[in-house]
This record gives sequence, structure tokens and C-alpha cells, in this order.
Amino acid sequence: MPDSLVPTRFLFRFSLPCRYRENLWTAKGTGLGEDFRLPNFAELENLPAAMEVRAAWSEAGVAFWVHVWGKKQAPWCRASKPEDSDGFQVWIDTRDVHNVHRASRFCHQFLFLPAGGGKNLDEPAAFLVPINRAKELPHPLKPGLVKVRSEKKKDGYLLEAFLPAEALTGFDSVEHPRLGFNYALTDRELGEHTLTVGSPMPYDEDPSLWATLELVRGLGS
Repeated sequence: MPDSLVPTRFLFRFSLPCRYRENLWTAKGTGLGEDFRLPNFAELENLPAAMEVRAAWSEAGVAFWVHVWGKKQAPWCRASKPEDSDGFQVWIDTRDVHNVHRASRFCHQFLFLPAGGGKNLDEPAAFLVPINRAKELPHPLKPGLVKVRSEKKKDGYLLEAFLPAEALTGFDSVEHPRLGFNYALTDRELGEHTLTVGSPMPYDEDPSLWATLELVRGLGS
């Protein structure tokens, strides 16, 4: 492949600090401030920003705050068709292995929808999605274990989620304080926005293309 066709983000191995916060979830969501903001590496390729992502961790699990903007239409979401819906996806490898190309049982793909659930299709929803070509699957997700909330905005939405340690096979912040990590926004109107390389590279199934999330203490509040 000619160098000119290689995405800039493919040339780097990214490591992001994820700050500690003791309380990750309340009835009002995560409440994560700007101190928990993650960098947007799409800027390296002069791609427009369509969202901001924040993250925090504790021994209880990992939480995310996502603000999506620039939309003129409501997201198309159906809990009955999650992988066809507009939404936000997160990949987490609790062993942070980057020298393999197929997911292990420690690799997870979570899909969050800002709407599409409930009787009126206006409630957020969360799913643990099998990773394509995975060698093994993580533990099944118990109903209601993952917390998610959303809020409509004038030109988009705010989505917040909490992944308890129980939902992450092998999660151990002491023995394994580094997580393999990737995310992607998929939207009919805004297109695809990823942390690391996007399509056509198989970022959705290849852990070697993911970044690292470092679980650090003493930097958050």
C-alpha cells in the first residue's frame, strides 16, 4: 500500500490516561467534567469533530460520557436492530494485547443507542455484541447490568454509560491497569468517527488496531 494511502493514525500506538473517580454513576448519569476528556486523534487527519468523549474508572468499573453534535435529524435507533442503528460503540480488552488480530474472551464490544428502546422507542439501550472472528466470547451480559442514559440536544444528543466490573471479563485494575480500547460513532447523517483508524481497516474486530486506556489515579475529582 502506498504511504499516501496509509491513515496517519495507523502510524502511531496511542495511549490515553483514564482518570480515577470513586463515584461513577448516579440517577443523573456520570457527571464527568472536562478533566476526563479524551483526545480526538481524528484531528491528525484533518477530519471534522462530531463528538467529545470523556471516560473515568474505579474499582467498580468504567464510565463514559459522549456528546454528539452537528445533526439536523434525530438518530435512527431500533433496539430490535441494534447493529443497524445510529449509536456509539466501545471496544475494551481487559488484557491490552496488541500482537494478535483476533479477539480473546477478554475483548468486549458494547453498543449504546441514544434511543430505540422502550414501548415508544425513546429510551436508550445497551448491548454486548459478539466480535467478529473472536476466538472466544466474554461472559454473557446480565440484563440491566450496564447503565445508560441519554439526553436530546438541539443538534445531537448526550449519552452516558457505566460498565460495571462484572460486565468486563477479567477486569482487574491492580493486576491489569491498562485496557485495550477503541470507540466508534456510526451515524447515517454524520458518518463514521473512530478513535483509531476507521474503515476499511477492520478496527471492529482486530485488537492490534486499538489504543490503550491507562487507568491512572490522582488526576480526577
